[in-house]
Amino acid sequence: MNRWPFVALLFLFLLPAHAVGAPRQDEPGAAADSALEAAVRAVASQIRCVVCQGLSIQDSPSDLAREMKQIVRDQLAAGRTPEEVKEYFVARYGEWILLDPPARGFNLAVHVLPILSLVAGAVVGVLTRRWTRAPAEEGGADPGETLP
Repeated sequence: MNRWPFVALLFLFLLPAHAVGAPRQDEPGAAADSALEAAVRAVASQIRCVVCQGLSIQDSPSDLAREMKQIVRDQLAAGRTPEEVKEYFVARYGEWILLDPPARGFNLAVHVLPILSLVAGAVVGVLTRRWTRAPAEEGGADPGETLP
């Protein structure tokens, strides 16, 4: 069977996709734009969407998330650091706007309580096992012995 028509169609579909793809690196400012977009994605993935509340503004499809992401882009383009951009949103919305708030104050409970729960569960399990074994061992009769 002749494969040339299949190969020709494959190139016909892949060539335009390659031409439209990523910005060329030899264009002036392409590297700076890609670095800016990478920084925007990194910061936007750490900020909670006010509308969705379970998604970051990077992942949210809402209009407000797009506006917030544009604010992040504008501030990073103006020379602010990612920490300053996050502080900007914390000043307006509080620490809940961060998807991973710093472990201090009440937020520390989110990091410590799961570990304490596991330790408490292990202690309860060990104590329960000891209490249930104690009466059987104190009976004095060996289960293997036969009664007369």
